[in-house]
Amino acid sequence: MRRKTSARLGLSAFILAAACAGTGLVPTAAADSGDTAAKSDKPLVSEGLLQAMQRDLGLSPAEARERLADEKQAVKVERTAKKAAGSAYGGAWFDAGRGRLTVALTERSAAADVRATGADVRFVEHSAAELDAAKVRVDKFTKRAKAPSGVASWRVDARANRVVVDVVEGHRADNDVTDFLRRARATAPLRVDTVPEAPSTFAAGTVGGDPYYTGNVRCSIGFSVHGGFVTAGHCGKAGAGVRGWDGSNIGSFQGSSFPDNDYAWVSVGSGWWTVPVVLGWGAIPDRLVKGSAEAPVGTSICRSGSTTKWHCGNLLAKNETVNYSGGAIVHQLTKTSVCAEGGDSGGSFISGDQAQGVTSGGWGNCSSGGETWFQPVNEILQRYGLRLHTA
Repeated sequence: MRRKTSARLGLSAFILAAACAGTGLVPTAAADSGDTAAKSDKPLVSEGLLQAMQRDLGLSPAEARERLADEKQAVKVERTAKKAAGSAYGGAWFDAGRGRLTVALTERSAAADVRATGADVRFVEHSAAELDAAKVRVDKFTKRAKAPSGVASWRVDARANRVVVDVVEGHRADNDVTDFLRRARATAPLRVDTVPEAPSTFAAGTVGGDPYYTGNVRCSIGFSVHGGFVTAGHCGKAGAGVRGWDGSNIGSFQGSSFPDNDYAWVSVGSGWWTVPVVLGWGAIPDRLVKGSAEAPVGTSICRSGSTTKWHCGNLLAKNETVNYSGGAIVHQLTKTSVCAEGGDSGGSFISGDQAQGVTSGGWGNCSSGGETWFQPVNEILQRYGLRLHTA
């Protein structure tokens, strides 16, 4: 997003993106709708992106290039393989070591059709539909009574073929945690893992020069939509005014949902307008966004935020329910190994040139590491009937 009085307009979206780099504001970027695919078969690779992947994922530039190409192919394969699997579909994930997508199946009769799409096959007991239904049952009993603070999150894990519950380290023996796990086991095939600390949202108090503010809270802009931008719901309620990096009025929250969900959209006016860009913060060139094709579990993913700038990691899980400190439960989040800190909330998660979601919360930091969740962008578009701004 740019303010009219300070913009240097160019003749192309790329020139406009470059003009945005020095503003200090996270320019909003976006994707067309739902399953818009990338517009080229070859991934756009900058030296800055390769350096970020080398730093955060331990890859060489050549390995990063190869992984980006493999991941782009996996996005295409996942769509066709899921259709080929039909009711036998048990989920899918990208194997970074082999550079291929693996699809879980409950029936051997579907294997040949799925392999024909280019995917590998693993046979499992439970279908994705069965696991999703089991997780919904766990979600339902937490709506009647809050989940204990010692339970961090729960999700469907296709590789484990289970509903996986993450328990905060040192709390496994707590009476309320034990009771939660007992009830969960009664309704779902379960596995229990441990995380080092409880998750929390990443909003922060006002700090000068950062992207946007509402009240005394600073958050990060996510992706441009026509007429505004999308961001995290915990950053502001519907009707709340929003100020830009220079303190001037941007607009206001037109819709917001938190807890249960963590998404919102903000209108744009008062001399501001949107651009389809994610800020690279000097680590990489600003990213033009060309679609919103959903990346598979196991692929690399990067995040832009106003506090910790540009970081990359891996997409770990989808459809996760997170129990944030303070008791706010949020459903259908995607988990990543990308770090984040206070003020990064609402910021952009992007895979290649495809928008993925807006930062919700997590645990840890960008010094010692951690995990972060995002709200998928396509869900936000569908909820508010928005059309994303693309390059």
